Amino acid sequence: MERLFVYVLVVCWKMIPCSSCELSNMTVVLEKEGCDTCITVNATWCSGYCLTKDSSSKHPLIKKVQHVCTYTDITYETVKLPGCAEDVDPYYSYPVAIDCRCDLCNIHTTDCTVRSLGPSYCSLGQEKEDFENH
Repeated sequence: MERLFVYVLVVCWKMIPCSSCELSNMTVVLEKEGCDTCITVNATWCSGYCLTKDSSSKHPLIKKVQHVCTYTDITYETVKLPGCAEDVDPYYSYPVAIDCRCDLCNIHTTDCTVRSLGPSYCSLGQEKEDFENH
């Protein structure tokens, strides 16, 4: 009887999703070539951990699958950047996640690298402006 209880407990534990992939608020810096200011905006994006497995046997025929916290659906929000040249469209659209899941990283739509510039990077040598103050 005790063995059956342990077996049921293990099966139930395996069925519980053990990830914390969810929408998270973040601040993103926006910039555009031809505009002389970076602005910060608040957006939602996917953040958290996903259950991954790393097999102890490293065989070339065994497919290695690592899931990441990624979006299932996005929408775009648009802001007007200040300080743009007259021949530059001042409007900038950026993605905002609506829902998240643990899945493979799509290299065609997502930066799947370990090291990226980060959401607060501004290539301009000027101070960032807060969009909410405009």
